[in-house]
Amino acid sequence: MDEFVQLLKKHDLKVTPQRLEILKYLAKIKTHPTANMIYSALKKRNPSLSKTTIYNSLDKLYQHKIIHLLTISTSEMRYDFNVKPHHHFLCRICGTIIDIDVDCPYLEKMLKGQHKIEEVHGYFKGVCKDCLI
Repeated sequence: MDEFVQLLKKHDLKVTPQRLEILKYLAKIKTHPTANMIYSALKKRNPSLSKTTIYNSLDKLYQHKIIHLLTISTSEMRYDFNVKPHHHFLCRICGTIIDIDVDCPYLEKMLKGQHKIEEVHGYFKGVCKDCLI
């Protein structure tokens, strides 16, 4: 059985072709796309796909913690299939968002407290190596 089918079933979500396509796309494309980017990419293969379906599917996947929603830029929301705690770097010139695997020095301290941590976000902003050239 497909890993994405199992993932949806594990979260008691209906398995739809649209949800499967979104998950496959996000797992393959590591650029943290916007909903419009996802829509444009998937519309090419599925002409009957609607933006509403994309937005509703992304919202449902986010509600069930299958994907992350990034608000690193105030102008748009981006989506990430990697739900493990990690940080992001945003290039202020080209807008590229890159995953950064660094340990959060405060996470362990928070886990020892009486808090329930649901998300960890760390954002770095600057100029990427490609734009420095």
